[in-house]
Amino acid sequence: MRTILKTALIMALLVPVAGRADTDSTLEQISKTGKIRIGFRQSVPPMSFRDNDGNPVGYSVDLCDLIVDAVKTKLGNPDIAVDYLPVSSQNRFDALKDNKIDILCGATTKTLSRGELVDFTQLTFATGASLLSLQSQPINTVEDLAGKKVGVAKGTTTENVLKDVIAQSDTKAEIVVVESAVEGFDMLEKGEIAAFSADQVVLIGLLFTSDNPRRYGVSEITFSYEPFALAVRRNDADFRLVADRVLSRLYRTGQIIEIYGKWFGRFSDEIPSAIAAVYQINATPE
Repeated sequence: MRTILKTALIMALLVPVAGRADTDSTLEQISKTGKIRIGFRQSVPPMSFRDNDGNPVGYSVDLCDLIVDAVKTKLGNPDIAVDYLPVSSQNRFDALKDNKIDILCGATTKTLSRGELVDFTQLTFATGASLLSLQSQPINTVEDLAGKKVGVAKGTTTENVLKDVIAQSDTKAEIVVVESAVEGFDMLEKGEIAAFSADQVVLIGLLFTSDNPRRYGVSEITFSYEPFALAVRRNDADFRLVADRVLSRLYRTGQIIEIYGKWFGRFSDEIPSAIAAVYQINATPE
């Protein structure tokens, strides 16, 4: 009997050891493979998108490129290759969890519920959900949507916020869920919807790529708070620290002003107070 109990105890102790999967940290993995994988959204200008030559560009992509440089320095390997892998609003977090990408660059709102899936870096931007419409038929408030159709991208925080705001205002509007901001913008252009809702910075970005931006107008109102951050795999503090150090240094030194101006200078001469606050609060000292 004692022998049976002893054997059972040994097996019980061994099971967790045998079932534990040994996985490399992100930095270890990059060091072994000589490659870092950046997941980016292809159609959320000016945060991340493809330029006319098909290259990934944008505000968030610039930040990720600087993080790549820091990783190369950290690992002492200037020849680390960079793979840019497109992701969607629907699969971006799974891509991180499933180890298909190492960092997510785009227009990603940091939320507590998403913190159950991924970890976030220091904040990189701040915006809020708003409305884009034709200048000839302006939609300035949620109430202006009464009896009309409004588009919103699937899998975004704006989708849920828009539904709540419309319900709370008792506005009789039809919500049309689309796959991407580009699809929503195309529907607006064709008159299939009266407005498209997304983070205000995404709406501005759509005008960034339009042939006739003066045809459209972005509402001045925002009906949510959307703090953006880059996303990394959960519980990988060393890699997240590399990213946070880059971001904090950009904010402390003021280098972020040049990056902001590169992508937003054509829309605004001054940095909005909400974004300036993000930079100041996240300028963590070394």
